[in-house]
Amino acid sequence: MNLVEVIDTLVEERGLDRELVTEIVCEGIHTAYAKKYPHVNFIISFNKKAGAIEIFAKKEIVPSVSDDDMQISSRKAKVLAPRATVGDIIDVPFVQAVGRIEILTAKQIIATKIRELEQLAVYKEFKDKKGLIMSGVVHKRDRGGWAIKIGDVMALLPKEGSVKDEVLKVGHPVKVLLKDVLTIARGDYQLILDRVSSEFVKKLIELEIPEVFEGMVEIKKIVRSAGYKTKIIVVSTSKDVDPVGTCVGVGGARIRPILRELGKEKVDLIGWDDSLDRLVKNSLKPADIDGVEIVDGDKAIIQLAQDQRSLAIGRLGQNIALASRLTGVEIQLEEVSVAEEPVFYADDEEKETGTFDSQEPVIGDIFEETKKD
Repeated sequence: MNLVEVIDTLVEERGLDRELVTEIVCEGIHTAYAKKYPHVNFIISFNKKAGAIEIFAKKEIVPSVSDDDMQISSRKAKVLAPRATVGDIIDVPFVQAVGRIEILTAKQIIATKIRELEQLAVYKEFKDKKGLIMSGVVHKRDRGGWAIKIGDVMALLPKEGSVKDEVLKVGHPVKVLLKDVLTIARGDYQLILDRVSSEFVKKLIELEIPEVFEGMVEIKKIVRSAGYKTKIIVVSTSKDVDPVGTCVGVGGARIRPILRELGKEKVDLIGWDDSLDRLVKNSLKPADIDGVEIVDGDKAIIQLAQDQRSLAIGRLGQNIALASRLTGVEIQLEEVSVAEEPVFYADDEEKETGTFDSQEPVIGDIFEETKKD
């Protein structure tokens, strides 16, 4: 049985260790013969020069054979091992064949073992990369999410790890967080990915902004409503470094790649403040806040104009909820004034410095309300 090409293919195309592949093939052949001839003690080896599996049976040298499976006559043994004597155990070439069923069993065992070897190789390659941003290519829509190709390995971006309503384009590059590396594949996948967590945004920022990666600017806290908005408190370890400006970059050059990766999601960058009331005020971006009263250390009463109320609350209450999670206090709104000339924006949340959107800014038309007699 010439298996050189089979072994070479497994080694070269799948990057497997040649010795391990050879052992697996020999193990599968051994199982097939042992199933067909259960009383024979087989030795299976691979002859590299001949490129073939060699099959031997261990037999005891006896004067007169009573069990062909276990014994060989001294006369026949002299041909194979001239110096062997009665009572010695020698390896005797086994020439009998196995049937189709046994060969099928061998193929199944070899395929299973090769799969295990591949999984071990993937695990070793990626185990130390868990929690890092990976660059992949969208391969296809899968029943459980998206299949993302990372190098030569197919990974799964599950539905629960995908941003709602985000449509990835097959063949296009995508950045993902390597959330988990499984020792045994779940279905077709060992690598489980993520794009919805706050950690994904944090690692994106570390990837794009050297000062954050090096610790000059620290992400003190980050909260996220995937697909809508992420709020981030940043603080500088040096008084000469502006944490928000550093993350934004000149003309938004640093924040832009992050926003591009997040699609329509907005990002609020908030500088750390030791004053809780100022921190709460800034956390409610893009709303203009008139005043903040902290009650019992865990509640904030917010005074704001009527026309700022919807901005503070945000879509489906998400902005105020994120601000509450970010600061750790319960936030209650209290209206204190009404704007004399209401102003409406195509996208209200973009008018406040500190809120960044991946889309091109929209300048809303301003309408003055006229009273009818």
